[in-house]
Amino acid sequence: MIPWLESDAPFPDTAQALGENSDAPGLLAAGGELSTTRLEQAYRRGIFPWFSPGQPVLWWSTDPRMVLPVADFKLSRSLRKTIQKFRRTPGCEVRVDSAFTDVIRACANTPREGQDGTWIVSDIQKTYQQWHAQGRVHSFETWVHGRLAGGLYGVSVGRMFYGESMFARQTDASKIALAALVCFCRRHGIDVIDCQQQTAHLASLGARPWPRARFEAHLRGVIDASPPTEWSYDDSDWAALDGLA
Repeated sequence: MIPWLESDAPFPDTAQALGENSDAPGLLAAGGELSTTRLEQAYRRGIFPWFSPGQPVLWWSTDPRMVLPVADFKLSRSLRKTIQKFRRTPGCEVRVDSAFTDVIRACANTPREGQDGTWIVSDIQKTYQQWHAQGRVHSFETWVHGRLAGGLYGVSVGRMFYGESMFARQTDASKIALAALVCFCRRHGIDVIDCQQQTAHLASLGARPWPRARFEAHLRGVIDASPPTEWSYDDSDWAALDGLA
């Protein structure tokens, strides 16, 4: 049985999360408040909320943990051509944090791979918008002729970026945003993007599962580092990917 958290009670040791043979592998605890302070405490330890409408707040620490080392990002030939065309086309650009509310709402309407419905419930949207206003949550956005075509959002703590969700209204729009995020991370000394869940799509882009112990050891080395001070994107940033200078 997982522990029930009262108010601001501390999170249990992540080693107590349910194992892979359980019905909910990685589930660590339930209950407690969903606030920016609580989220800060959770993410500093690699814990994240994930729950459906009608459920209490559920806190997770998966093992293994899907991560994308930015040095291993796989830029396929087709995606390279797509980005090159995107960059040559007037009215196409990557923006950061220009439409965060629109991004998180669009992600809420895009179920995760292999799942029905959304985990980005109204409480999640409200609290992460508050956290965005505090400078902790950021969106990378693909814009085509003045319209938001796709994007992603995630959490930045120290030199760690936690990818939360992505969406696309046009083919490859979310992949363009992810490639831009990889460039940003390479430029600012962020070595790993957390992906939380294992999916074939993420694996095709270079993500891989890490044991929880390795993931948490990495966190301890970067979580207290100074985060990037600038959250913007320029076309020259594509040079961080080979062949896109």
